Amino acid sequence: MPASLEIISSTANPLIKTLRSLDRKKTRNESGLFLAEGARLVEQGLQAGWQLDSLVVSASSAERGFVQTLIERAKTAGTRTVQVPDRLAGQIARKDNPQSVIGAFKQRHLGLDDVTASARDLWIGLYEVRDPGNLGTILRTADCAGISGVVLINRCCDPYSIEAVRASMGSVFDMPFVHAGFDAFDTWRSRGGLNMVAASVNGTARHTDIDMARGTVILMGNEQSGLPDDIEARCDTLCLIPMRGGADSLNLAQATAIMTYEAWRQRDFA
Repeated sequence: MPASLEIISSTANPLIKTLRSLDRKKTRNESGLFLAEGARLVEQGLQAGWQLDSLVVSASSAERGFVQTLIERAKTAGTRTVQVPDRLAGQIARKDNPQSVIGAFKQRHLGLDDVTASARDLWIGLYEVRDPGNLGTILRTADCAGISGVVLINRCCDPYSIEAVRASMGSVFDMPFVHAGFDAFDTWRSRGGLNMVAASVNGTARHTDIDMARGTVILMGNEQSGLPDDIEARCDTLCLIPMRGGADSLNLAQATAIMTYEAWRQRDFA
């Protein structure tokens, strides 16, 4: 164990109290921090250039070679590095079998002014998505398919919630995502030459029969209510994902993946 590794064993320690409360959005907003669990995710965040505020390792893992390497890298970056008992690591992660490494990263908040759309891009727009598991899974899918970025429109769930970060499997660090109101988003995508395509029960053409090889933003709606009529009216194309059987709808993350991979297929998986 590195000699300078700080040791904390009390739940009353201010750092531990802050980390334990990062499951609440209020604390995440006030502190500007969020948790990433596991050495691989922490390494991914560092590799992507995100600022690691503090690094916690469990006592049972502190001597492992890969953990010590991560500790040294974090210390070099000026990160506070601490060792805690295994039980305390579980309390931070709110899990019975927690990861041996937990990192608290600084959040990033990007807007439309921070990104540029071009006529060859492929973006995903998420309208008032409420489920953090869906959001994290969509970030992961977008990352796998090389999407240009994801726009979180109006009031969406928090991409920095523990559930969203877990579901993203590290893609929260690699997939650009921005927040915007719908009107600003619509102006931005029009200026960038992006065709807006939405999956909808009101669609007439199959998703495989529409052109998504040109600059496109795939707009997906809320889990319960989909897209409002006035939002659908501003889309260039409404399409339908074929379904049969007893289920009347697809999970949002599944539907987004189907749309995303069809658009990528049309681009020959480039």
